[in-house]
Amino acid sequence: MLMRLSVIIIPAIIFYIVLNGVLNRTDVYDAFVKGAMDGLKTVVNILPTLVGLMIAVGVLRASGFLSMLGSVFGSLTEKAGIGAEFVPLVFIKMFSSSAATGLVLDIFEQYGPDSRTGLLTSVMMSCTETCFYTMSVYYMAAKVKKTRWTLPGALLATAVGIMASMVIVMYLQ
Repeated sequence: MLMRLSVIIIPAIIFYIVLNGVLNRTDVYDAFVKGAMDGLKTVVNILPTLVGLMIAVGVLRASGFLSMLGSVFGSLTEKAGIGAEFVPLVFIKMFSSSAATGLVLDIFEQYGPDSRTGLLTSVMMSCTETCFYTMSVYYMAAKVKKTRWTLPGALLATAVGIMASMVIVMYLQ
């Protein structure tokens, strides 16, 4: 049933949007083009931030800083049940999901995806968010200057996500 539903859901949504536009006498094509134009303007506005974040993550990976970070904080995190291999993953995930995916693949190669480390890695990726990336992109696009409690709240949510992933994996095994 879910397989059949998943095949038709996207075409059904598109058909609904077009039909709704036609029934409301809206020029659907012009609305689409205007939305696409607004989207391109947003991309142009946030592109420098995205490029800066991607370069910074690449430099951190290539310089060996992440390995050093793992070895420095690994002794502290292992007491909490998180191995040293997760420290770079948690750190990078806050900045870039695609760079974190590269680290996930490295962990899968070394430990295997079905190991406790592989499971914890997968669940941790799902339970955490790219805090700094999301804040920089959305706040830059909306021209927000005062972030107030966003960063502390996002870091707290990341910590809770990490703890939740540990609990979930503990019950899976």
